[in-house]
Amino acid sequence: MSNFMIKGQVIDFPDAQTIRHHKKGAIVVSPQGKIIWSGASRKLPKQHAKLNVLDHGEKLVMPGFIDPHIHFPQYRMLAAPGKDLLDWLNRFTFPEEALFKNEDHAVRAAKIFLSMLLANGTTSASAFCSSHVQSVDALFSIAAQFGMCMIAGKTMMDSNAPDDVRDTAQQSYDDSVTLIERWHGNDRLQYAITPRFAVTSSPEQLRLAGVLLKDNPDMIMQTHLSENHDEITTVAKQFPQARDYTDVYDSFGLLGKTSLFGHGIHLSQDEKARLAETQSRIIHCPTSNTFLGSGLFDLNAAKTAGMKVGLATDVGGGTSYSMFKTMGEAYKVAMLSGYKPPVSELLHMATLGNAQCLNIDESTGSFDEGKWADIIVLDPQATHTQRFRQQLSTDITDTLFSLITLADDRSIMATYVAGKRKYRAG
Repeated sequence: MSNFMIKGQVIDFPDAQTIRHHKKGAIVVSPQGKIIWSGASRKLPKQHAKLNVLDHGEKLVMPGFIDPHIHFPQYRMLAAPGKDLLDWLNRFTFPEEALFKNEDHAVRAAKIFLSMLLANGTTSASAFCSSHVQSVDALFSIAAQFGMCMIAGKTMMDSNAPDDVRDTAQQSYDDSVTLIERWHGNDRLQYAITPRFAVTSSPEQLRLAGVLLKDNPDMIMQTHLSENHDEITTVAKQFPQARDYTDVYDSFGLLGKTSLFGHGIHLSQDEKARLAETQSRIIHCPTSNTFLGSGLFDLNAAKTAGMKVGLATDVGGGTSYSMFKTMGEAYKVAMLSGYKPPVSELLHMATLGNAQCLNIDESTGSFDEGKWADIIVLDPQATHTQRFRQQLSTDITDTLFSLITLADDRSIMATYVAGKRKYRAG
């Protein structure tokens, strides 16, 4: 095996204001799947001139998308209607997640789930599994076969849920310790401490989640926060001593620079300030927020408060695996609050910004040398509508904005994980 080269319009997003674009660009990849060099083809170092080339012509070559909040056991639950979040959980989610006690079911689901991610250009993710050890083992084992960066954890859930998806505080702790020893740090796999949300966890379970985080301070902790008004009311009744919903997690030591909180729609100024102070991350999930009627997240207000914000599909409350669809909905929701996010900001969020939220930005999310060659190839004229729309584009910003609004999985021509092609259209 030797180095090889990928050519095309090479584009990445080093910050929220910048589109780094080489119309005739190249990426040199090592046999180990790392980026050795990237830039304009005319500046290619001489030692790389005779490499084997995968030439994608005028197609766009971008970093793979990173999804920081998605539910593996809900892989087939898109468009399951509920009156609201809590009704949706009880009617659809808990029965579906109960199936993951069966190892064969979990393995079949993992293959489908990860294939769907790759077909939509997502090369890394932070995923919730079910409350069953089998679901975590299945997801990690298949992700390892694909070479993906996968962050995932067993959902800790000992309250207000059916017996077949409920564990105990001690069992959730013990299972998590076992899974950490088995998977964390193997290949590109990382374990995530995963209490579902305060509604389904006892104080003792949240305390033990805090113990896990204290013992593993660099590990991701993922949960949900302030998604729905009824949820907030329920939490206030369960934890009457807490000042607010955020304080529930804070009191158990669950805030910090590795902590991911899905949604965060209905936060007070005090909560925003505390989340910003602790460098906790809010993960914006626009398609599930609107589908379940939870509310409209104010992206600009969160940024103004100093909060780090990621962007995620939240499948299966979210209605698409596509980060393009997710960016499009994020744009519309922001416009309703009077903020017009630039295309560079949205694409940065979906790539390097999300890598920063997950603390994996040193290894993926852009085309800097030394990072994994997680790459997607895009056709901005994949559909009739896109082809006609591109006739109006005058620069790369126009092209990318139209993709955010109009693209989906049909625009993904190929997906490379660590330099190996894992998906090809057609």
